[in-house]
Order: sequence, then structure tokens, then C-alpha cells
Amino acid sequence: MEARECPFDLRSDSQYNYEKNQRAFLMFETLKKDIQVVFERDPAARSTLEVIFCYPGFHAIRFHRVSHWLWTHRLRFLGRLLSHIARFLTGIEIHPGAKIGPGFFIDHGMGVVIGETSELGENVTLYHGVTLGGTSWKKEKRHPTLGNNVVVGAGATVLGPIKVGDHSRIGSGSVVVEDVPPNTTVVGIPGKAVYGKHTETQAHVDLEHGNLPDPTSEAIRCLLDMIHDLQREVRDLKKERPSEIQTDSSVK
Repeated sequence: MEARECPFDLRSDSQYNYEKNQRAFLMFETLKKDIQVVFERDPAARSTLEVIFCYPGFHAIRFHRVSHWLWTHRLRFLGRLLSHIARFLTGIEIHPGAKIGPGFFIDHGMGVVIGETSELGENVTLYHGVTLGGTSWKKEKRHPTLGNNVVVGAGATVLGPIKVGDHSRIGSGSVVVEDVPPNTTVVGIPGKAVYGKHTETQAHVDLEHGNLPDPTSEAIRCLLDMIHDLQREVRDLKKERPSEIQTDSSVK
């Protein structure tokens, strides 16, 4: 005989109050973390009051916390409506279905778009004009997944259900359509992965998204070095065996 679920809440008052207090504590800790990351990653922030009233990125994530709760509790229309209001007020569009971890920070924020099935880890930083977009019309995972401590530069676009590894950086204006390994810098259109000299995990978020290598320039520099080496070898051969080289040239 199958056991039936009891339609009544059998929790005691003390247990119910404890769970209520735990939820309130978590909400307060999340709010505190959202304010703290602004001071950690924006030297222009001067006071908590300024962050609360003058930072659209902070407003957008606070709106999203509520709209995501509505979305996960099957109040889909209210979730979409609240996210639409947030878009109107902040210029930042975050679908209520997107999963965003703690420590999320949007600098400036205007034009940022985060799709429905996007997943962002802890301490992710986005600059203005970033798009986390989908590449399919099917109701499936179609948006990117960003790991922990990822920085996406201004105007960058990350498309499709790809994964961006922890501690990676995406250069401004780049278009990323393939998976990105951890501790990797990606630049260009389409994005090309450039591995840094150090692969150890950093203790903080690297915000130097403007200090990026240029893989095309590096490739051209390598080719020029090879040509220079070949020219030097030819000169050395001419000095060592001048008679043989003159004979071959005369035969031709």
C-alpha cells in the first residue's frame, strides 16, 4: 500500500520559525554580498548609500533575485513582468530563468542581456554591452554557462550552450562560440583562446580585461622571426661554401 502525503504542515512552531529566520538570514547575507562586490570591483564606489541608489547593476541583480524566485515557484508571468520592469529602469535584461551565483557584478550595465538558460557561477563580472545569447529556438539548454571568477569585457558576446571555465577572461568586443578552458583569455572574432603564462588559480577576480594579448600579432611576429633566422642561415652558408654556391648559380 502506497504511503500518502499528509496535506497538513506537521512542523512545530519552533521549527517553522527557525526555517523562517534562516531564510531571512540568507537574504540578508546575499544583499550584503551584492553590496560588498561593488566596493571590491569599482573604485568609484564611495558609500553604501551610493551603491543602493545609484548603481543600476545592483538594482538589476536585486530585481532578478525576486523575479527568479517567482519563476522557480511557477509564477512565470509575475517573474517576466518584474524582469521587464527592471529592464525599463536599468537598461539591463536578465531573464528570470537565468541562474546567477553570489558575488555577481555588472559594471555600468547598459545593454547587458542574459538569456533564460544562462548559468553564472560565483564572482562573475560583466561589463556594459555583454550578451549571453542562445543559438537555438528549441526549449532546451541554449545559453552559455560561466564558471567562477569569470570576467567578460565590454561589448563581448557569448553564444550557445558553451562553457567558460573558472578564472577565464573574455576580451572586449569578442565573439565566443566554443568552450573556453579554465584560466584562459579569449580575444577576437571569432574568439581565439590564448593561454596565459600562469595557470594557478587566482585568489581574486582579475579585472584587467583591457590588457589582452593579440594572437594575430603574435603569429606574425613568429613568422618574421623565422624569416630572420632563415636569412641568417643563408648568409652563413654563403660564407662557409661560396664556391659551391657560385657553381650552382652558374649552372642554372
